[in-house]
Amino acid sequence: MERSIEGVGQGQAESVWVSEQLGRPVAKAWNAVLEGTLKTKGVPAGTPGRIALPVAADSDKAKEVAMRLVDETGFDPFDAGTLADSWRQQPATPAYCTELTFDKLGPALQAADREKTPAIRDRQIQYLASLPSLPPLNEIVELNRSLHR
Repeated sequence: MERSIEGVGQGQAESVWVSEQLGRPVAKAWNAVLEGTLKTKGVPAGTPGRIALPVAADSDKAKEVAMRLVDETGFDPFDAGTLADSWRQQPATPAYCTELTFDKLGPALQAADREKTPAIRDRQIQYLASLPSLPPLNEIVELNRSLHR
Protein backbone atom coordinates (compact mmCIF):
# COMPACT_ATOMS: atom_id res chain seq x y z
CA MET A 1 0.00 0.00 0.00
CA GLU A 2 1.42 3.35 -1.04
CA ARG A 3 1.09 6.04 1.60
CA SER A 4 1.78 9.70 1.25
CA ILE A 5 2.07 12.65 3.57
CA GLU A 6 -0.94 14.91 3.44
CA GLY A 7 0.01 18.00 1.52
CA VAL A 8 3.09 16.46 -0.07
CA GLY A 9 0.90 13.83 -1.71
CA GLN A 10 -1.16 16.64 -3.20
CA GLY A 11 1.88 18.41 -4.67
CA GLN A 12 3.18 20.51 -1.77
CA ALA A 13 6.95 20.83 -1.88
CA GLU A 14 8.56 18.67 0.81
CA SER A 15 10.58 21.61 2.09
CA VAL A 16 7.37 23.60 2.69
CA TRP A 17 5.97 20.68 4.67
CA VAL A 18 9.19 20.41 6.71
CA SER A 19 9.09 24.13 7.50
CA GLU A 20 5.47 23.80 8.64
CA GLN A 21 6.29 20.81 10.85
CA LEU A 22 9.26 22.55 12.45
CA GLY A 23 7.54 25.91 12.72
CA ARG A 24 10.84 27.49 11.71
CA PRO A 25 12.38 28.90 8.56
CA VAL A 26 13.99 26.32 6.30
CA ALA A 27 16.49 26.85 3.50
CA LYS A 28 16.86 24.13 0.92
CA ALA A 29 20.41 23.77 -0.31
CA TRP A 30 22.89 20.96 -1.04
CA ASN A 31 20.11 18.53 -1.96
CA ALA A 32 20.98 18.93 -5.65
CA VAL A 33 24.60 17.84 -5.32
CA LEU A 34 26.07 14.38 -5.09
CA GLU A 35 28.30 13.38 -2.20
CA GLY A 36 31.32 13.01 -4.48
CA THR A 37 30.73 16.44 -5.97
CA LEU A 38 30.49 17.97 -2.52
CA LYS A 39 33.67 16.23 -1.37
CA THR A 40 35.86 16.90 -4.40
CA LYS A 41 34.60 19.75 -6.55
CA GLY A 42 34.28 22.75 -4.27
CA VAL A 43 36.63 25.54 -5.37
CA PRO A 44 37.28 29.16 -4.35
CA ALA A 45 34.90 31.89 -5.53
CA GLY A 46 35.85 33.25 -8.92
CA THR A 47 37.27 29.95 -10.18
CA PRO A 48 36.18 29.46 -13.81
CA GLY A 49 33.65 26.64 -14.18
CA ARG A 50 32.65 26.70 -10.50
CA ILE A 51 29.56 24.57 -9.90
CA ALA A 52 26.44 26.39 -8.73
CA LEU A 53 23.91 25.06 -6.20
CA PRO A 54 20.29 26.17 -5.94
CA VAL A 55 19.16 27.71 -2.65
CA ALA A 56 15.46 28.12 -1.91
CA ALA A 57 13.89 29.69 1.19
CA ASP A 58 10.95 31.81 2.25
CA SER A 59 12.96 33.73 4.83
CA ASP A 60 15.42 36.28 3.47
CA LYS A 61 17.66 35.72 6.50
CA ALA A 62 17.63 31.92 6.12
CA LYS A 63 18.39 32.26 2.40
CA GLU A 64 21.23 34.70 3.08
CA VAL A 65 22.83 32.32 5.59
CA ALA A 66 22.44 29.31 3.31
CA MET A 67 23.85 31.18 0.32
CA ARG A 68 26.87 32.27 2.33
CA LEU A 69 27.47 28.70 3.50
CA VAL A 70 27.12 27.33 -0.04
CA ASP A 71 29.77 29.83 -1.15
CA GLU A 72 32.03 28.88 1.77
CA THR A 73 31.77 25.20 0.82
CA GLY A 74 33.14 25.99 -2.65
CA PHE A 75 30.05 26.42 -4.81
CA ASP A 76 28.27 29.39 -6.37
CA PRO A 77 24.98 30.00 -4.55
CA PHE A 78 22.03 30.49 -6.91
CA ASP A 79 18.82 32.07 -5.62
CA ALA A 80 16.23 29.44 -6.59
CA GLY A 81 13.28 31.34 -5.15
CA THR A 82 10.82 30.18 -2.53
CA LEU A 83 10.33 26.83 -0.90
CA ALA A 84 7.16 26.35 -2.96
CA ASP A 85 9.38 26.44 -6.07
CA SER A 86 12.01 24.12 -4.60
CA TRP A 87 10.48 21.12 -6.39
CA ARG A 88 12.55 22.39 -9.33
CA GLN A 89 15.71 21.10 -7.60
CA GLN A 90 14.37 17.65 -6.74
CA PRO A 91 15.54 14.30 -8.17
CA ALA A 92 15.19 13.87 -11.95
CA THR A 93 14.88 17.59 -12.67
CA PRO A 94 17.42 19.27 -14.97
CA ALA A 95 19.09 21.03 -12.01
CA TYR A 96 19.43 17.93 -9.83
CA CYS A 97 22.98 16.60 -9.49
CA THR A 98 24.06 17.84 -12.91
CA GLU A 99 27.05 19.99 -11.82
CA LEU A 100 25.96 23.10 -13.71
CA THR A 101 27.63 26.49 -13.61
CA PHE A 102 25.78 29.61 -12.44
CA ASP A 103 24.81 30.67 -15.98
CA LYS A 104 23.31 27.25 -16.78
CA LEU A 105 21.54 26.60 -13.47
CA GLY A 106 18.77 29.19 -13.92
CA PRO A 107 17.61 27.80 -17.27
CA ALA A 108 17.78 24.25 -15.85
CA LEU A 109 15.56 25.22 -12.91
CA GLN A 110 13.09 26.84 -15.30
CA ALA A 111 13.07 23.77 -17.57
CA ALA A 112 11.80 21.49 -14.78
CA ASP A 113 8.48 19.88 -15.66
CA ARG A 114 6.46 18.97 -12.59
CA GLU A 115 4.18 16.59 -14.50
CA LYS A 116 6.95 14.60 -16.22
CA THR A 117 9.48 14.47 -13.39
CA PRO A 118 7.98 11.55 -11.39
CA ALA A 119 8.08 9.21 -14.40
CA ILE A 120 11.64 10.27 -15.25
CA ARG A 121 12.67 9.74 -11.62
CA ASP A 122 11.08 6.29 -11.49
CA ARG A 123 12.78 5.17 -14.73
CA GLN A 124 16.13 6.41 -13.44
CA ILE A 125 15.71 4.56 -10.13
CA GLN A 126 14.83 1.35 -11.99
CA TYR A 127 17.87 1.72 -14.22
CA LEU A 128 20.26 2.38 -11.34
CA ALA A 129 18.75 -0.52 -9.35
CA SER A 130 19.43 -2.85 -12.30
CA LEU A 131 23.16 -2.15 -12.20
CA PRO A 132 25.51 -4.39 -10.19
CA SER A 133 26.99 -1.30 -8.53
CA LEU A 134 26.64 2.46 -8.68
CA PRO A 135 28.58 4.04 -11.53
CA PRO A 136 31.37 6.51 -10.80
CA LEU A 137 30.51 10.15 -10.13
CA ASN A 138 31.12 11.41 -13.67
CA GLU A 139 28.80 8.74 -15.12
CA ILE A 140 26.00 9.57 -12.68
CA VAL A 141 26.29 13.26 -13.52
CA GLU A 142 26.19 12.45 -17.24
CA LEU A 143 23.17 10.17 -16.71
CA ASN A 144 21.37 12.97 -14.87
CA ARG A 145 22.18 15.42 -17.66
CA SER A 146 21.09 12.97 -20.37
CA LEU A 147 17.60 12.69 -18.87
CA HIS A 148 16.78 16.13 -20.26
CA ARG A 149 18.33 16.20 -23.73
